[in-house]
Parts: sequence; C-alpha cells; structure tokens
Amino acid sequence: MIMNQYLEEVSLKLEMLRQTLRETEAQGIRLRGTDWFAWVTGGASNAVLLTAETGIAEVLVTCEDAWVLTDEIEAQRLVEEELPANFKLFINPWGNLATRESLVRDVTNAGMVFSDLPEIREAVRPMLPEETLLPRSFYIHRSYLLSSELERYRQVGKKASEAMTEVLLAAEPTWTEYQLAGAGAEALWKRGLHPALTLAAGERRLPLYRHPTPTNEVIGSEAMLVFCARGFGLYANLTRFVSFVPLGARDQQAQLHRQVAEIEAEALDLCHNNIPLNTIYYTLAKAYEQQGFPHAIREHHQGGTTGYLAREIIATPTTTDLLTYNMAVAWNPSLPGAKIEDTFVLHEDGGLENLTFDPDFPSVVIKGRLRPIPLIR
Repeated sequence: MIMNQYLEEVSLKLEMLRQTLRETEAQGIRLRGTDWFAWVTGGASNAVLLTAETGIAEVLVTCEDAWVLTDEIEAQRLVEEELPANFKLFINPWGNLATRESLVRDVTNAGMVFSDLPEIREAVRPMLPEETLLPRSFYIHRSYLLSSELERYRQVGKKASEAMTEVLLAAEPTWTEYQLAGAGAEALWKRGLHPALTLAAGERRLPLYRHPTPTNEVIGSEAMLVFCARGFGLYANLTRFVSFVPLGARDQQAQLHRQVAEIEAEALDLCHNNIPLNTIYYTLAKAYEQQGFPHAIREHHQGGTTGYLAREIIATPTTTDLLTYNMAVAWNPSLPGAKIEDTFVLHEDGGLENLTFDPDFPSVVIKGRLRPIPLIR
C-alpha cells in the first residue's frame, strides 16, 4: 500500500532538511540507514536483509528535489508498496552503481553532502566530493515523535505485546528455547512486524546471562522472552516471563521480580522533559544498592531512548543528552533471573504512555503504574 496518508509528515521533514541546506554550505543530504530511511519516508522500509544497517534504497535531498535512489530489482515494489508520493525515483542498473553516483554529483553540483553513513563512500566512490556526518540537530529532531509517528508507534506496540502474550500462553515446558524464540518470531511476522530481536532463556540459563540468545535447551519450569519488534521503522521493546509452577513455591524468584520492578519505577519517575540520561543512570545505580545489589548496574545496560533504533541512546554515567516530551524510552533493569522492559512515550503533560501494555497479560501496580509479572501457567 502506498503510504500517501503521511504526505504532510514527510513534507515537514523534507522542509527541515532543506532548511539546514539553506543555512550551510552543504548541497545535499544522503540517508542510507534503515532508521533514517524509515524516518524520512513516513515509515517506509528499505530493508531486505533484516540484520543490515543499510537497505536496498537511499534518500537524497537537495534544496529543489527529494529522490529515492534504488536499482532496477527493487524499484517497482518500492513504488507500489512502500513510498509516499513526495519523492522522485532514480533507478540504476543493479550492476552499475556509478550511474547513481553520477546523479548525486550532478544534482549537488559536486558539493559537500551530509550523510548518516559517510564512511560508506570510501569504498565505492573515492572520486566524489566530501561527505560529512549529519548535524547533531538532526538526531534531536528525529527523537521528537510527531503525532502521525505516535499513531504508528501505538500500532507497533499493541501488535508486539499481543504477539508476546499469544506465545507465552501457548508455550510448554517441553519447548526448547529455539522453539520459544521461533514462535515469537512467527507471531511478530503474522502481525507484519520484523523480529529484529527475539531472546529466549529457560530455567537453567535464565539466571546466567543477561542477553541469552536461544539454544536447543528445554526451557523447563520458567522462561523469559524478549522482543525488539520493528514496524514502520519504529521499535517496540518488551520483556516478559512465563512460569509453569506457582511463584509462591519460589518466594525468592517472586521477590526478584518485585525488586526489579521497583528499580525500574525509579527510572520511570524521572522521565520528564530536560532530564539528562546520566541522572537516570545514577538513580538506577542507587536503586540497585538500596535493593541489595550494588554491582548489578555494571552487569547489563539499563536501556535509554528508543524509536528508529532499538536503542537510540543508552544511558551511561557520561550521557548528558536530555529527555524531551514526545520521546520514546525503554528501560530494562535486570537481576539474575529477573528483568523488566516496556516501551513508553513521554508526553508534554509529564505523563508516560506505555505503548507495549497488554491488558490480557498479568500485571500489578508499582508506584501507580501497571507493570507485568510472570504469567503463571
């Protein structure tokens, strides 16, 4: 389906890019990454190989025109299924990239070009003029989600959380981690989402590893499933647990889940406009200490901002980047065998909207918010 319902959004973004060109010496802007391509096209995808940083098309913007540059293999599908009408199309033979570069040189008068990935030019176009990194202001602008982007993000979050619930309701203790992750990927694909990440761990591996890539091991009495699900270029990040025995029989495990939710609450309480990310990092470090885990902050990253990347900026002791309203965040504090994660948007009134909340998944109130607990089967 051609995404012409987002013509106005794309026009606003193109005007922002052109304003930068008018204010600088640059003659063009090239956007190659899957993240920037989705952003500038209103959620279209240039991805074929899901793990690739770049895709099968790129965007070139000048003060006069906006182009999608692709090859003859991809052009028809992009026009019929992906692209809004804001763009001209340039099609090069798949075996002749030089014709694309000739167009770039001609329409930019061989001038300087901003690019999200300028290092790519070194291998394929050493004779072209300089490409330089996008200004920092572009990334700040991208983090502020427009109303149409939030509308799409809500769709992605809802589908991702429903996929998660569906899988954990069907899971069996005899499944392997491969089967659990595979069922997760299938549930996401069924809803039109890219399974950018599906982590799974059963009872033995769960306490051992913070990033448990799936294995052929049987999950046993409990399991964790993690999604980074991509739709319209936007990432819904969430973590959930299933248990095949009552948590009351394992009071220590239930306590860990409660503690990690209380730690997360400290970060969520700080999500306000103009709060630096490192302030939240230090607050989380203190919360771990208060819960009796002073070293846990060093055992896994704690999350940060999200949107067109699974993590746009990860909070560290030195990240002074500021939160702003209409920005998405996903925190993921963890303890051995327990973790929590959802994707939220910070609104102008200071409220947090949980994009990945599923009312059909069990939850409890933690500091005024419904937070997920393990699904008991």
